[in-house]
Amino acid sequence: MASMKIVARLFTTAVAAILFAIAPAIVHGQELGNPTPGLSLDGLNTYAPAPTLGNMPGISSGTLTLAAQLTADGPEITRGLTWRIFSPTPGQDGKLPLKGSAQGGTATFDLEPGSYLIHAAFGRAGATKRITVGSDNKRETLVLDAGGLKLDAMLGNGIRIPPGKLKFSIYEADENDEGDRALIVPDVKPNTVVRLNAGTYHVVSQYGNVNAVIRSDIRVEAGKLTEALVEHKAAQVTMKLVREKNGEAIADTAWSVLTDSGDIVKETVGAFASMVLAEGKYSIVAKNRDRIYQREFQVEAGRNEDVEVLTENDIAAAKPVLTGEEPYTDEIPLAPEEPSGDGEPID
Repeated sequence: MASMKIVARLFTTAVAAILFAIAPAIVHGQELGNPTPGLSLDGLNTYAPAPTLGNMPGISSGTLTLAAQLTADGPEITRGLTWRIFSPTPGQDGKLPLKGSAQGGTATFDLEPGSYLIHAAFGRAGATKRITVGSDNKRETLVLDAGGLKLDAMLGNGIRIPPGKLKFSIYEADENDEGDRALIVPDVKPNTVVRLNAGTYHVVSQYGNVNAVIRSDIRVEAGKLTEALVEHKAAQVTMKLVREKNGEAIADTAWSVLTDSGDIVKETVGAFASMVLAEGKYSIVAKNRDRIYQREFQVEAGRNEDVEVLTENDIAAAKPVLTGEEPYTDEIPLAPEEPSGDGEPID
């Protein structure tokens, strides 16, 4: 199993807050989720912000100002926040009615006096707080207790993996009763800062789309950016069926790649079969028309190579063509008995 190198860069709280704040607005739109258990956030993107109650006659509203920090002693977050204000009483559909929303940094709302649930989302990090609003001005600050995680990978020889062939998925660290983990963020691109609540997460790094997979648990600390560098032991191989060495690839070939234990790893069709495979021993089975060809090969970490399968490696070529009705057998038939010289039967 390949190893994971985790380099934690500990920024001061002010620097960390600036780092997370510089991410463009599209990032939090891609990462926005439901990090608060028990709070129904389904379909909230279809809601419009609540009207300003202060402009309605006969209603005395209070002004609520909301701010958020990564840590209790850190500066306020100025960009990338999504605020949502809910009534604590579920509606007829069983969901909490949305009373207001805003994006950016510190936000101000005019609300009718009463009780509310305030939710702040910062990427995949979030916090929820119940508050009571009166007719006066009120200010609330939510501490997200959040940090950042940036992921990348390389091969054992120090070569960086092309970003287009690499992706990460972030899961909860704990397994459920069925042994599965809840997926938090899928298809994370390399060197992307993902905002998460402080805690331990299970990270899966996949190079290519076959079996080059590395798993590890990573700890995210509040107010800090953790950079994790994964080392993959794999290589890209390109297979082709040829009649002679360095010959032209034969089209319409069906490929099967098997482990040394006989398990199928990948199946594909074409003149070339290109894929990333984890380090180890494999067998190739190439089928073209009614012929089947086979070859064993070794994948070495970081060594990309072309693998040729020669048509002389026809695994059926050594078997005789059967023309009779008797089934084929590997047993050698016995020679007929020689008759005796006088023609008499032998006792």
